[in-house]
Amino acid sequence: MRAVIQRVSHAGVTVGGKVLGKIGKGFLILLGVSDEDTEEVADRLADKICKLRIFEDENGKTNLSLADVGGELLVISQFTLYADCRKGNRPSFIKAGAPDMANGLYEYFMERCRQYVKRVERGEFGADMKVELLNDGPFTLMLDSCDLFK
Repeated sequence: MRAVIQRVSHAGVTVGGKVLGKIGKGFLILLGVSDEDTEEVADRLADKICKLRIFEDENGKTNLSLADVGGELLVISQFTLYADCRKGNRPSFIKAGAPDMANGLYEYFMERCRQYVKRVERGEFGADMKVELLNDGPFTLMLDSCDLFK
């Protein structure tokens, strides 16, 4: 799994002009799934993300987690995180997970996050989504389960 985590003041997602998910302070997560991913990988990545201490404490140090600040999550499925741009100018997506499997792990990942965070909002898997955010910091991290859990 690959995730781009953005610390946000607020974020939202719409499909066809309808708001599907909207959060205040928290993380916007763009989540990509590969065919090699499992529920165990999803568990470990969700645990890692939800425990990240990237919110500032009273001394201005990034020392607080989502739970510490009452943060929320907006999770957006993003198969393009598995784009392979090494050959030519048109990306290949053969490393992205098959839709049924990827959607299942996307749903599973969000359920795991609910163990840490009260509010977990979502986009629509496979839809043309419009995502808006106000990046706080800006503070953006990229996590790849292959790198994290070797």
